[in-house]
Amino acid sequence: MRDVVEIGLGKTAQRGYHLDDIAIVPSRRTRDVDDVSTAWQLDAYQFGIPCLGHPSDATMSPSSAARLGQLGGLGVLNVEGLWTRYENPTKILEELSGLDETARATKRLQEVYAEPIRPELIAERVREMREGGGTVAVRVSPQHTLALAPVILDAGVDILVIQGTLVSAEHVSTTDEPLNLKEFIADLDLPVVVGGCIDYKTALHLMRTGAAGVIVGFGSDDWSTTESVLGIRVPMATAIADAAAARRDYLDETGGRYVHLIADGDLQTSGDIAKALGCGADAVMLGEPLSLCDEAPAAGAWWHSAASHPSLPRGAFGVAERSLGSMEKLLFGPADEPDGQLNLFGGLRRAMAKCGYRDLKEFQKVGLVLDR
Repeated sequence: MRDVVEIGLGKTAQRGYHLDDIAIVPSRRTRDVDDVSTAWQLDAYQFGIPCLGHPSDATMSPSSAARLGQLGGLGVLNVEGLWTRYENPTKILEELSGLDETARATKRLQEVYAEPIRPELIAERVREMREGGGTVAVRVSPQHTLALAPVILDAGVDILVIQGTLVSAEHVSTTDEPLNLKEFIADLDLPVVVGGCIDYKTALHLMRTGAAGVIVGFGSDDWSTTESVLGIRVPMATAIADAAAARRDYLDETGGRYVHLIADGDLQTSGDIAKALGCGADAVMLGEPLSLCDEAPAAGAWWHSAASHPSLPRGAFGVAERSLGSMEKLLFGPADEPDGQLNLFGGLRRAMAKCGYRDLKEFQKVGLVLDR
């Protein structure tokens, strides 16, 4: 039963835990690392590693998304980003990578994202990703899904990601036509991933829309200001575990339909990835870590999609001092630093081997300890 704390007369709060609050407990068995598989499958699409690229323009361009696909992950391009607003946003990205003042950077982000989305560029970017090989996935916000979906679908994507800071299956509006996710997904013949969510009830409702995957979290990290702006903070360990409970109940409810959980937030190291999967996630969505590789289009700068909001930005702007190396080195090593930021999925394989698990589904059963 969930730990509930009384914070004042007549008001209680549920206790939640972050990934930093927990640790993995090895089992009685260990396994050779070469016998461990990190393969993951979403619908009919197979991947070598359980990794999606967070759809920030800082990390995902058509070429970097394709490169992530070549390395076994899934790159996700934001169709509301710079790549669909400008014919060639390279110079803008170079300018952004040179900014160093957060206030000035936020204003500049708002300016460059004020340029309207050009539907013809959506088709062009999807074509570029297709030429790069692999699975093509794009992200659209719930607010713009109905308007942009025809263009996206005509362009021929494989996977559609409908992602916002927080997404519900029951959006209420007296001014705009709300997106009915259940009806929208039912009319499609491609898998849809939706999110983010942070609790059991919302996760279950999103699963009932027919989504193939549900995103847990909204990319919270040191640069996210959603807590200071909206007062919302995500204890990711608890959020993932709650969503996993919803997945189990939905599996029973439907007689076997499995919905994948994608953790998005508090993920900086290979240990964070291992703990997220140990809490019940099927895959992770990496943002800032991918901004540190050579292929990142913003050359080490990092910002969330919500950082450019015209009236209520929710994300600070940061620039890394240096690149950590190629995307391949970031994902698979070899690591020449011991902090867990390199060889992310080699570290995951090692964690699985140390605990005796041979694949990701088995690893979701790993024991956890609370030590904070």
